[in-house]
Amino acid sequence: MIACDCPVCTSTDKKDKRLRSSIMVQSEKTTLVVDSGPDFRYQMLRANVKHLDAIVFTHSHKDHVAGLDDVRAFNFFQQEPMQVYASDATQEVIIREFPYAFYESKYPGLPEIKLNTIGLETFDVGDIPVTPIMVWHLKMPVLGFRFGRFTYITDASRIDDSEMEKIKGSEVLVLNSLRKEKHISHFSLGESIEVAKKLQVPQCYLTHLSHQMGKHAEVEAELPNGINFAYDGLVIKV
Repeated sequence: MIACDCPVCTSTDKKDKRLRSSIMVQSEKTTLVVDSGPDFRYQMLRANVKHLDAIVFTHSHKDHVAGLDDVRAFNFFQQEPMQVYASDATQEVIIREFPYAFYESKYPGLPEIKLNTIGLETFDVGDIPVTPIMVWHLKMPVLGFRFGRFTYITDASRIDDSEMEKIKGSEVLVLNSLRKEKHISHFSLGESIEVAKKLQVPQCYLTHLSHQMGKHAEVEAELPNGINFAYDGLVIKV
């Protein structure tokens, strides 16, 4: 956190250096990213990503959409628009935040974006099937996504039973957990552990951690078996 001298923010452990939450999902033929936050450019450079087929959005908050402008590099090298998958509500914010990308007459070099509307039905990005899962970020509907045996959920404070059913049977679950204390719109550590146990997913990784959670190594040592903290650069194969 900017200007913070707490033990987490000053830690020398690489796992305490957390950028905004995002994941990259790859098959043999397709590469997609979930969310393009303010750190999107650096995340793509750090992971040496040379080709990106699509960006799939969970919701419209700034920490999940602010880096979308940087798709222009992929536009240049791939010579095609970036396929963006988002709900109607998220698309409204994207158009408002990046209006220049949607002008009829555009200056050369501006981002090229193709919007694709998604709801709660399964859709395909290349050869990757994507099943949306609606969760609640206080009163805001947010989408999580299931990719085969892997499920990714961020910015949730409640999941309805009907959507819980979509997660069951996953081998790996990534779930948000902001801090130990209760929060108005994010699961706390105890709440996320309770959800993971209820779903009986063999391996759960906790993400969207704030510096208030504490040091990675210290708090992870207290977690139940099968539940770990995610960290930047983590690679999961399913």
